[in-house]
Amino acid sequence: MTDKVIVDIKGIMALLPHRFPFLLVDRVEIIEEGKKVRGIKNITMNEDCFNGHFPGNPVFPGVLQVEAMAQTGGVMMLRNPALQGKEVLFVSINNVKFRRIVMPGDQLVMEVVNTRFGGKIVAMSAKAFVDGQPACEADFVCAITDKAR
Repeated sequence: MTDKVIVDIKGIMALLPHRFPFLLVDRVEIIEEGKKVRGIKNITMNEDCFNGHFPGNPVFPGVLQVEAMAQTGGVMMLRNPALQGKEVLFVSINNVKFRRIVMPGDQLVMEVVNTRFGGKIVAMSAKAFVDGQPACEADFVCAITDKAR
């Protein structure tokens, strides 16, 4: 097991093509290089989605929770020097479950584990927590592709 490495927002932006309002991870802690990461997404009332997602009762959309977990896994994969200049794109999303409501003021802590990496396909299992309680989980299969330009 390696020492933990923190990837800050600048490092995340160097790896992922996403930008505001679709960059959905604030910090990533590498637990085991290429195998396990923990990501943080601070949910604030300033999120664009709250303008139309249950006004008066802001609920962070489940699809954005899934995307945040996937972006966390993407950071893990794209740190691999062999994948420089590549993108990680969804092939499938399976076994998605929403366990609790996520609202402004919550901190979404995402744990993503690489379950298979071979050639151009990667599989990951992800779970998200708020205050230590399960919020969301999903399994992803992604393709490693050349960046579209």
